[in-house]
Amino acid sequence: MEKSYTMPIYQKIAIDIANNICNGYIAEGTTLHGRSALAGKYNVSPETIRRSIKILEDLKVVESIKGKGIIVLSRSNAESFLKKYQNITNVSSYKSQLSELLSSRSKLESQILETMNKIVDYSSRLSTINPLVPFEFLIKSNCKLIGQTPGQTNFWQNTGGTIVAIKRGEDLIISPGPYIEFMENDILMVIGDTHVNTSVPMFLYEK
Repeated sequence: MEKSYTMPIYQKIAIDIANNICNGYIAEGTTLHGRSALAGKYNVSPETIRRSIKILEDLKVVESIKGKGIIVLSRSNAESFLKKYQNITNVSSYKSQLSELLSSRSKLESQILETMNKIVDYSSRLSTINPLVPFEFLIKSNCKLIGQTPGQTNFWQNTGGTIVAIKRGEDLIISPGPYIEFMENDILMVIGDTHVNTSVPMFLYEK
């Protein structure tokens, strides 16, 4: 699973300083406290403050001048910096949401597959015809529908049966939909009334 994005403390401090500049609490031309004082204010090491100030220096928000301290250069650059990190936060949030959705989809697909496997298992043991128990039809090499789709052939309209799954080799394709192409050796799993047991073979092979 995708891990959520955690912002380092030095970036958070840089954002806090930029916020104070944008909100007018720190004016352009103002000299900030020294690194030791800022380290005490934020309860971090001077090295962490150095990294925070370096971010702001690279973006021309502040400038460190030897003998004078840290000078605030530009409120507009501080605003640009905040927008950049807002975008990063949004992307991280979207990635986290996507990860959760993919996880939910995976669980749902597993539940569908489990249910379908139960239906397949029961279908091999039940002797009484039930419209919810799928019939199985093998696509042989002489099938006229090979290369076409259920949608193109109007499968349901012509047979009265609904394809709920297709066995393709070792794979079981659940709810294949109208756009999957029929392939040789596919096994169609079709539900419907008893007449589909004759209507489907006729549709697959009779000209």
